[in-house]
Amino acid sequence: MTHTPVLKHHNNLEPYPFRENRRVTSDVRPRVIWLTGLSAAGKSTIVDSLNPVLRARGLTTCILDGDTVRTGLCRDLGFSADDREENVRRVAEVAALMVESGLTVMVALISPTRSARHLARSIVGSARFVEVFVDVPLAVAEARDPKGLYRRARAGGIPAFTGVAAAYERPLFPELHIRTDEVDVRRAVRMIDDWLLARG
Repeated sequence: MTHTPVLKHHNNLEPYPFRENRRVTSDVRPRVIWLTGLSAAGKSTIVDSLNPVLRARGLTTCILDGDTVRTGLCRDLGFSADDREENVRRVAEVAALMVESGLTVMVALISPTRSARHLARSIVGSARFVEVFVDVPLAVAEARDPKGLYRRARAGGIPAFTGVAAAYERPLFPELHIRTDEVDVRRAVRMIDDWLLARG
């Protein structure tokens, strides 16, 4: 029987261990950390665990999650190609306003096309935009499927679902590439934190 790696929920993890030579202060400048990837890749789990790490450094943070914005900011949008692009644009505009005000913004959004992510980067500003590709094989994402979305999509209940009936365009040059079938959420958080500190 093949074992499918699964991201553990952050509540089951030990506190993130800061190295002794790290100051728990605001030594990272505000940025937009944009996590993109398939549904069930682990984007939301990672940002939920990254949030307290950044706050411990003295940063003021905000999370913009794809599911949440669909219930408010983008509730009038559907899932056509144009609506998906508009969804990304709106989130990027809000993130740009927040980072301009000094917040570190974590975005967890499928954002399936390179053109939409390029637009998001141009809105935020390339110097403040960190693209994190949360990568996982489709078979692993389907095996996780915590919301049953892949099952519904395979049954025809969700048209144009990314990864099933609609393509996901892999980032070509992300700042970070995290394989969540190979590393757990704790390691994923550390990879992002290390990157930010090195370029803070």
